[in-house]
Amino acid sequence: MKLAEMKKGDTGVVTGYEKGERVYRQKLLRMGLVKGCVFTVTRVAPLGDPVEISVDSHRLTLRKNEAQVLDVERRS
Repeated sequence: MKLAEMKKGDTGVVTGYEKGERVYRQKLLRMGLVKGCVFTVTRVAPLGDPVEISVDSHRLTLRKNEAQVLDVERRS
């Protein structure tokens, strides 16, 4: 599943990255979105771009093309 497919209030965990997207992958890693990182979707713009997530005590806003790079798993 991709982060862009999640809805406001969903909790998920990062399981990997899209192959071939080295630039965005490096940017996401620098922001702390490593494998196993747990996050909550806090806001989604009406057209789905951008998406805001909460990681620990930080809030990150990702554009749709950046969010498509993340492979995630929804948690209950």
